[in-house]
Amino acid sequence: MATAESDWPHDPDSDEGSEGMRKYGLAVVAKKVDPDEDFPLDVSAFVDEFGDHPVRVNHRRVVSVADIFEHVDADEIEEKVTFNQIVGDAMRRGGFWDYTPN
Repeated sequence: MATAESDWPHDPDSDEGSEGMRKYGLAVVAKKVDPDEDFPLDVSAFVDEFGDHPVRVNHRRVVSVADIFEHVDADEIEEKVTFNQIVGDAMRRGGFWDYTPN
């Protein structure tokens, strides 16, 4: 699933990645979209552009955007709030979320 950090297009913990390990999971993915310019979002185009980017999901694990989006069922996402909900649900389904409320 996750590859060695040297295989990523940039360091997962750099400012380009998880802002020096300050941002994890959904926060890393969400900062890749601009709510004013990127919606409606074409999911395939998003994965084509960012699929190989790293997402630190916790202090031990890094996965790719493509790994997360394997669990996204939508072809298009209308707006940022919906994007966050869909990606969050995909992260839970894929086992990328450490905390899942009952």
